[in-house]
Amino acid sequence: MTRNFDRFTSPTMAGARFVAQRGLLKPLVWSLVRVEIRGLKHLEDHDGPFIAVANHSSHLDAPLIIGALPRQRSRYLAAGAAADYFFEVWWRKWLTTLFFNAFAIERNAEGKRAGASRALLERGVPLLIFPEGGRTREGVLTRFKPGAAALSINTSVPCLPIALVGATTAMPRGVNWPKPGRLPVTIVFGELQHRRESETSEAFSARLAEIVRQLHETVQPMPSATPKGTK
Repeated sequence: MTRNFDRFTSPTMAGARFVAQRGLLKPLVWSLVRVEIRGLKHLEDHDGPFIAVANHSSHLDAPLIIGALPRQRSRYLAAGAAADYFFEVWWRKWLTTLFFNAFAIERNAEGKRAGASRALLERGVPLLIFPEGGRTREGVLTRFKPGAAALSINTSVPCLPIALVGATTAMPRGVNWPKPGRLPVTIVFGELQHRRESETSEAFSARLAEIVRQLHETVQPMPSATPKGTK
């Protein structure tokens, strides 16, 4: 009897990703920025999938998180990627799948692919989701869409808040390569979070965003949005 191929949990694909991620991507990124990692102890006693949620302002973000996680935690990690950008061109889809075990997220139709995300968690695949829905400008934290929080509530899988500090300075939106000089970047992992009793997905999502802000500010203050009418 032949088993259906599942690229998300295939040991063969995981081996190919190991070469791509640890042999190519991580050495490249670590040579371009100076990386500090904090808080990995929060994952030490957890056995099972999780939903990593992080602020997002740079193309460095996913490579930094995947490279910072211990190998056993990133082996099958699947990163959510915008369907309207990463999955519309064949070569971009291929590279995103190879390096990030990516699954498609519809940015303009929230919840449309929630079933696929839930199925991955039920198969033991941890997820990486950027709840802001896209890269922000100047590192300003914006509202977290409630999809990741709702997914956590519906599957009883905890969320892992992560703050990325300095990535937007090292490689801001609109730039195709990190700035020279190996600028510092810090990845701060927080404590695993479950929904509190009677907490809605919106409230849980807002709490996750606040935790990410607080983690960020243990390294440096997070910039605020410029009020309208000012420069």
